[in-house]
Amino acid sequence: MTYNIAIIGASGYTGAELIRLIATHPSFRIAALAANSKAGKPLGAVFPHLRHLDLPDLVTWEEIDFSGIDLCFCALPHKTSQEVISKLPETLRIVDLSADFRLRDPEAYAKWYGNPHAATEMQKEAVYGLTEFYRAEIAGARLVAGTGCNAATGQFMLRPLIAGGVIGLEDIILDLKCGVSGAGRSLKENLLHAEMSEGANAYAVGGTHRHLGEFDQEFSAVAGREVRIQFTPHLVPMNRGILATAYVTGDPAAVHGALRTAYADEPFLEVLPMGETPSTHHVRGSNFCHIGVTGDRIAGRAIVVAALDNLTKGSSGQAVQNANLMLGEEETAGLMLAPCFP
Repeated sequence: MTYNIAIIGASGYTGAELIRLIATHPSFRIAALAANSKAGKPLGAVFPHLRHLDLPDLVTWEEIDFSGIDLCFCALPHKTSQEVISKLPETLRIVDLSADFRLRDPEAYAKWYGNPHAATEMQKEAVYGLTEFYRAEIAGARLVAGTGCNAATGQFMLRPLIAGGVIGLEDIILDLKCGVSGAGRSLKENLLHAEMSEGANAYAVGGTHRHLGEFDQEFSAVAGREVRIQFTPHLVPMNRGILATAYVTGDPAAVHGALRTAYADEPFLEVLPMGETPSTHHVRGSNFCHIGVTGDRIAGRAIVVAALDNLTKGSSGQAVQNANLMLGEEETAGLMLAPCFP
């Protein structure tokens, strides 16, 4: 069976990544592409690397006939996304890649994003889109909220450790480096080549990064008590990729064993042999996440390192993974592309 797919927000990085992945999907057909600021243009004029594909021209989202669409990906900025999604047909399956429906508590959303939620009833309906931990809920959902790329990385590393009780919960430290595409495609002065290249910087230091809302929500639910981690993100001069390092209290062998057990049957999560650590080079352009564990020189502490592609497993690849479940397809369909190396 072939499913007709629409993408709203097709002119951004995650939109382009969705198109790249769906182009080789055995059951998905792109029937509509919306990008209001680029409406009327062929996709090849916006993304020349995709000009070989036979795709519809970009339109405004209001021009799409959703009666023939089986599932819609919404790759818009937060706040804009909720406004658009609230106007889409109530029967339409939607995978949202923004932050608008990730937090279940409207007050938490207002705290982290600075404005009240405009679609609280839909917020209650949304299923959190971390596929490996919410499969059953995602399969039956109408609206799935894609995770933040930083939040997904940290959760792949830490959820099994919290659930398994193999680490202390009071002093979890997460240090994360993310490529520039994580900041989106809109023009920003600090992302100009002369401003960004040959340097790196920490940002949202001291607990102000919005993905902390997801960490608070998810880790506390797993632990059955409040869990607050220390998290510092860094912007580094690479186009795509995340490398995260977590420092935890616990026996390194037990930490490694808990991750190996949790992900033994997962197609996209690879736990490396004890003592090996991953590289962003080895997951670039793929839906894979590599996780490594090593012991610290301080007894009773372990270091966990994870690498994934922020645009693929951290966003668009995870979105396609969720769409596969929602439409009854093989979860891996269209997603087994090998990483691009070097």
